[in-house]
Amino acid sequence: MLLIGTILFGDKSGAGVHWKFLPLLRDFVNIGQYSWGSACLAHLYRALCRASRYNCKEIDGPLTLLLAWVWIRLPYLSPLPREPRSFPLANRWRNWERGDRRYRYLKLAHFRKAFDELQEGQFVWVAYAVDRVDPNIIPAKIYMQSVIWSATVPLVSFECIEWHATDRLRRQFGFVQEVPSQEQNLDKAHGEILTGPKNLNWATTPTHSNWVIHWTNRYHYVLSELPMPSQHPLDTYLNWYRSKYGARLALANLAGEENDEGNQDLDVGNEDMDEGNEDTDEGSQDMDEDNEEQEQYISPAIPPPQEQPQASI
Repeated sequence: MLLIGTILFGDKSGAGVHWKFLPLLRDFVNIGQYSWGSACLAHLYRALCRASRYNCKEIDGPLTLLLAWVWIRLPYLSPLPREPRSFPLANRWRNWERGDRRYRYLKLAHFRKAFDELQEGQFVWVAYAVDRVDPNIIPAKIYMQSVIWSATVPLVSFECIEWHATDRLRRQFGFVQEVPSQEQNLDKAHGEILTGPKNLNWATTPTHSNWVIHWTNRYHYVLSELPMPSQHPLDTYLNWYRSKYGARLALANLAGEENDEGNQDLDVGNEDMDEGNEDTDEGSQDMDEDNEEQEQYISPAIPPPQEQPQASI
């Protein structure tokens, strides 16, 4: 319950777990039959969607997943990694505050400017390639399911449906990025709110049935194209992207007064860092001890997704 309520499907309450997850734990032996990964990703997409609203002040959802994704694919934005040879990969930033104290004082303006200055080689498209991650670290059971990582399908978790738009991230799977098709319209299913009977079968509801069938047939929707080098010319796509989203690409202009406030706070933070240097040696010693523990510990593999869609529960 702690894992469900904090890491996988956390909400802004921070203190409870929604009742809809309880029936999934009834048959604990077969709990691995559900696609927990796709459901977790659906909740993250929904959280990002809500956070994009102008009147939203906070974000919930599986933020550990979001941070790990950003830090793996944009390493120049991440804290100093500790590179443990263990799974999950996010372990490399366990207790990152000890190893990279200055990172805590970076402000929003810093990251906006860093995004604006992003260069081609700074984004890691194929993050799990053998030249990036030792193949012995990620369990073989997870790699066995990699064929459906690129499936362009709806992600379904109870009332929550979000679109897995892999056709807009083809380079992530080693393909050439083309101008994508029109955005998928989830219609009323995207705004569905969980009400009514607690044992509702979403696979038979009018708003969800077609999307659940689409997910069930996900092996038919994987990207199919001969892999091409990531350096392949993308002029057509980039021209389309800039013409469609160009006005929203410059984030530094949105910083405004935050720059001055951020610099002032950073100066204060530097003073705190100087005062905290006395703890650095002790923290480094703790890091060494933690590394020794991590080398002896390998987290259990996450069960791979199976054919049964979670939304049918």
